[in-house]
Amino acid sequence: MVTVGDFNNDSHLDIAVANFGTNNVGIFHGSGNGSFASQIELSTGSFRPIAIIGGYFNNDTLLDIVTANYGNHSISILYQYENGSFSPPITYPTGYDSFPSSLAAGDFNNDNYLDLVIANYGTNNVGVLFGNSNSTFAKQIIISTGINSQPYSIVVGHFNADNFLDIAITNSGSHKVGVLLNNGNETFANQAIYSINSASPYAIGVGDFNQDNRSDIVITNIGIDNIGVLLGYGNGDFDNPIMYSTGSSSSISVAVGDFNKDHRLDIAVVNNDTGAIDILFGRYEGFQTQARYSAGSNPISVAIGDFNNDNRLDMVVANSRSDDVSVFFGYGNGSFENQTSYLVGSYPQSVAIGDFNNDTRLDIVVANLYSNDVSVLLGYGNGSFENQTRYSTGSYPISVAIGDFNNDTRLDIVVANYYSNDVSVLLGYGNGSFENQTRCLAGSYPQSVAIGDFNNDTRLDIVVVNSLSKCVSVLIGYGNGSFENQTRCLAGSYPISVAIGDFNNDTRLDIVVASSYSNDVSVLLGYGNGSFENQTKYLAGSYPQSVAIGDFNNDTRLDIVVANLYSNDVSVLFGYGNGSFENQTRYSTGSYSISVAIGDVNNDTRLDIVVVNSLSNDVSVLLQYNRGAITYEMSLAPGGGSNLRCVVIGNLNNDNNLDIVLANYGTNNLGVLCGM
Repeated sequence: MVTVGDFNNDSHLDIAVANFGTNNVGIFHGSGNGSFASQIELSTGSFRPIAIIGGYFNNDTLLDIVTANYGNHSISILYQYENGSFSPPITYPTGYDSFPSSLAAGDFNNDNYLDLVIANYGTNNVGVLFGNSNSTFAKQIIISTGINSQPYSIVVGHFNADNFLDIAITNSGSHKVGVLLNNGNETFANQAIYSINSASPYAIGVGDFNQDNRSDIVITNIGIDNIGVLLGYGNGDFDNPIMYSTGSSSSISVAVGDFNKDHRLDIAVVNNDTGAIDILFGRYEGFQTQARYSAGSNPISVAIGDFNNDNRLDMVVANSRSDDVSVFFGYGNGSFENQTSYLVGSYPQSVAIGDFNNDTRLDIVVANLYSNDVSVLLGYGNGSFENQTRYSTGSYPISVAIGDFNNDTRLDIVVANYYSNDVSVLLGYGNGSFENQTRCLAGSYPQSVAIGDFNNDTRLDIVVVNSLSKCVSVLIGYGNGSFENQTRCLAGSYPISVAIGDFNNDTRLDIVVASSYSNDVSVLLGYGNGSFENQTKYLAGSYPQSVAIGDFNNDTRLDIVVANLYSNDVSVLFGYGNGSFENQTRYSTGSYSISVAIGDVNNDTRLDIVVVNSLSNDVSVLLQYNRGAITYEMSLAPGGGSNLRCVVIGNLNNDNNLDIVLANYGTNNLGVLCGM
């Protein structure tokens, strides 16, 4: 085991190592530039030190050292003198056959003196030694962790906001994490346990991984290739562990710090079997497990809006085989009422919402594939709707969008017509009725339509993805309801869905296209004059069907979400704000995810995801939570034969970047990785 601290008061971090094989403590004094002096050895007798920490145990501003001694079932304290040397070890027993494996320090009784807590692997308990004012410790108090629990690692933190330090332990034998809440009177509550299933939890750390000002727990596991994060509620309780892959079934040490200076805690994990360190960068976005709601037959498209004016978002779903739309009223907490259905045309394919009669109540428009028309359902503002009024379109209308194309402050409709290879524009009168369609040519088999001002002339333009011609058509608007002839840009293989947004923060609209055959999304950055850069592709799931955009991690940068039909999930691609995106993160949904929409359905100011599942005939709702998602980013291999054992972090060269210190069991040395 290894720890860092300033052991000679020169304002530079040093390294202290518990040398199990040579029965001593090794200190490497740092120079402040990332280099270290040769080891100074402090004998611990024949005690086999296995764990080490530093602390001010006699309140003299000189950092002292404590070791857990596996060989003689004790802990030893080495007090630092003013000249930088240390006292001989002062030893306290931890119990016969206790085999102490880990220790931590904290002031458990708020008397301003540090106390010690020890994980006694052999006797299945935790020992607490309260510090006295005369640099001594009281006799160990024993707290059971359960029969055959074999506690291995221990950490302290404030888990329930009562100003008393609490304890968390990995019980490797019982496959559980234990939490001991401090009663404040030098006793602790009975252990609360959290199961890790078949894994043996090994190392443990504490930090606020989701920036909610509550302490969370991270553990490494032996026997499975992942680590677990238990997010704290701030009342002493924790979520069940969220698992993140490391690729190693022998992750034996963990350290926590902000390695990339994004103000979010990251995790460093030592993998003994692969001889590598994994860095898992923290981010505070993520989505809860889906909730699902039954819809009509073969639901195919979804949109979100407040249909009953209660300031809670509702959903509307187009059901292609039952020829209706389902309306789900939201409770404002992320859950929804059962559906209410309204008849539309034949084989509805796409749905959009807007106020078509200027009564401040949301209305619905649906594109009906087989009846070659759109249905308009005017809303009463109480969640119910008038019977449909239908307007003719081209052949096989498959996608619908709305906007004001002639600058008369009245919403209009645009529809992509799959078989007639064009779009229909229906100008609104502002009373809920519409003019007959005007048609504009698109590419071959247009699948999806969206609108935006692509040339910054304050007039709405149209973008259409054409599946057979593998391109995007851009139709620049004149502002009077008519449009220029299309300009085409290449997209992926069988492009099927389009969304628009400013992905590189240059105030120019960009395009993202989901392509089914190539299993990817294409990003086309706009020049602001109606033309676009060549596409950049990013992998999605299997057979992506629908794409939407929003800020899913509250970093003010637009992200992408894609519904994947065959892999039954959604892909989220987080944006860097420069037009590029991270690799996808995927979340399970229902069967045959075909359409996606976004909105804050539980009023927590975070965007949530709604997905229509056509085969399972339901809707999945994935609530975004600010509760600690983590992304695996990199692996570092120090070299063959190192047999890594322990990791700690600190700024060793005074460059304001965190560095990593490794204890290499196999090569009998330390490794230092300086942060860039």
